[in-house]
Amino acid sequence: MISLLSSLSDITFLGIPLINVSGLAEMLIRFALNAVFVYIIVNFFYYPRARRRDYYFAFVMLSVSIFMMIYLMDGSKIKIGAALGLFAVFGIIRYRTESVPIREMTYLFFVVAISVINGMSARLSVAELLAANLLFVVVVAVAESNHFLKRTGCKYVRYDNIKLITPACHDQLVADLESRTGLKITRVDIGSIDFMNDTALLKIYYDTNTVRENEADTMEKMPRNYE
Repeated sequence: MISLLSSLSDITFLGIPLINVSGLAEMLIRFALNAVFVYIIVNFFYYPRARRRDYYFAFVMLSVSIFMMIYLMDGSKIKIGAALGLFAVFGIIRYRTESVPIREMTYLFFVVAISVINGMSARLSVAELLAANLLFVVVVAVAESNHFLKRTGCKYVRYDNIKLITPACHDQLVADLESRTGLKITRVDIGSIDFMNDTALLKIYYDTNTVRENEADTMEKMPRNYE
């Protein structure tokens, strides 16, 4: 097998080697390393809370694209900054059409960063690459852990008793909201007030032990199809 690969490496097509065994092996090893750690981050830290298959797909595909682009551009006149600029242009064109949550955007750039590091052929040792990837995983694990930060949920509430929104009635406001929502409220922010209809828009924060993110928490009103 080795002799066959060695003989194939001597064959050229239009001046291009038919196969570069060492280069192919390095690319596959780096790709496997990047795929494993991106999978760990996306599948075990992001997806259990978000349950968004669309972002899962986007993270994985973007990771593969960035890795291959950075790795295969090595030695060309296009610098890594230009490659990341292409991603930035893509982000401006595509993601400006949809309100992407800050958590998803953070994971997006996190995945891009780890793919760029794994794709750069700076001749780093295997130990250095493993250490860098493990640091990424440790940071995500600590940030997502319940042992350091309590999970806090938030909801927008259209409130109908505006007599209680004054600072003097704050405790009564919290008690009323807790009795009506069944949540342990830690903070209340008062937004727009409609004196014509005696309503106010409140944003309430509460402690939660749920693992999954609730996207409905950040909705100010029901979608048009449900109104």
